[in-house]
Amino acid sequence: MFIDGGPLRPEDVVAVATRHERVDIAPAVYERMTPARRLVEQVIEDGRIVYGVTTGFGALANTPIGRQETGELQVHLLRSHAAGVGERLPDEVVRAMLLLRARTLAQGHSGVRPVLVERYVEFLNRDLLPVVPSQGSVGASGDLAPFAHLALPLIGEGLLSARGVVRQAAEVLFEEGIEPIRLEPKEGLSLLNGTEGMLAQGVLNLARAERLVETADLACALSVEGLLGSARPFRPEIHALRPHPGQIASARRIAGLLDGSEIGASHRDDFTHAVQDAYSLRCAPQVHGAVADALTYAREVFGRELGSVVDNPIVLPETGEIVSGGNFHGQPLAIALDVMAIAATELSSISERRTDRLLDPERSSGLPAFLAVRPGVDSGYMLAQYTAAALVAENRVLSHPASVESIPTSGSQEDHVSMGWGAARKLTQVLDNVARVLAVELICAARGVDLRAPLKPSPAVAGVIRKIRAAVPPMSGDRPPGVEIEAVAALIEEGALIS
Repeated sequence: MFIDGGPLRPEDVVAVATRHERVDIAPAVYERMTPARRLVEQVIEDGRIVYGVTTGFGALANTPIGRQETGELQVHLLRSHAAGVGERLPDEVVRAMLLLRARTLAQGHSGVRPVLVERYVEFLNRDLLPVVPSQGSVGASGDLAPFAHLALPLIGEGLLSARGVVRQAAEVLFEEGIEPIRLEPKEGLSLLNGTEGMLAQGVLNLARAERLVETADLACALSVEGLLGSARPFRPEIHALRPHPGQIASARRIAGLLDGSEIGASHRDDFTHAVQDAYSLRCAPQVHGAVADALTYAREVFGRELGSVVDNPIVLPETGEIVSGGNFHGQPLAIALDVMAIAATELSSISERRTDRLLDPERSSGLPAFLAVRPGVDSGYMLAQYTAAALVAENRVLSHPASVESIPTSGSQEDHVSMGWGAARKLTQVLDNVARVLAVELICAARGVDLRAPLKPSPAVAGVIRKIRAAVPPMSGDRPPGVEIEAVAALIEEGALIS
């Protein structure tokens, strides 16, 4: 793919971050970046007072900086802001950050040289990844601390992971024949300001969350089969009367998955069996669909951000101005990330209720207690539901919005911050938990369907169970279910079950 200074799509980010798609710079980028850089150089020549160019930063914005110190200022900025702590970010997040930072700088409103874009792209294509700690950003002037760690290797400092091995950046650059960059005025500041850290995590988690919605529909279909549930609640005539897009799509998927089921046909006209199914079955499209619609909102927010100028100050070569604004503030992303966490938690909540129903002999339409081979002697999947319940409880705590938790920084110059980085971090954990909760349901529902033999499930459900059985063999007695949960969760994350 090409960086040309224009917008990217979420799918572009995922391709580069997870599949290592090669990135190239469009020739037009160089011409696009030139006017803003000339303006910055003119400001230095004229001795004008411009935030971050000829002044200090944050609460030191009123401290003037001499012309001969402007380059040194940029290096000190990177060093002082590299205050991140905690575990390093996953490689795919760092790759997404490098791509998005390069795109932002290429827009031509940062006033930096093309060499910065070239170096970030070179890091991507050579798989040289800065080591970025996972904690330390409040999402105010963007993701300052993470971006400082991302940028230090440009000047030969900090740490680089060279094809999986972490070493001092200076050593790696020397071996790779890459000359460290000597920063010029405005460049250090532009390397730090922006929202691409939380955006990178948001875009990658969006792809995961969309996959989990489809997986939840699939899990529901298996549970309907295993519980002798009805396909009637998924009829399109019902959902056309309440036309939320996600709801309609979810009902259509579940109905399609159930089509051709012998199990369903065996009790389709038996109204003594169950006049109504439980909400966790018949209301699944309304719940799953609401989650999908929330993700559509987040996709729209991320889409706009993928084409936005989020630097500060912003260079406007067409008017000859360098203007300090607030486009780096992460609030739009923070709210979207919190909405995603709340929505995804509902997927885990309703899934756990379906699992509990499969395991309860009073509510499972004749299935053995806890789906055990020998109830009493065996406990079956009793404790798998405990795990699902624990993860749902954790998700409910993690769903508290980070975006309402502002803490002033920089001597209260930055007196309202977004906490978008924290929102992104906890969203990642929520989605990890959702995948495992859905895995528990799929394992239990597959066991329930097996116990309905000789009646056969729908062809689609049978196909899913075959994929599950490749990782989790049929139950013949008690065994540790944790291994099974992780194996099916891996299938979910790979998209193997919905493919």
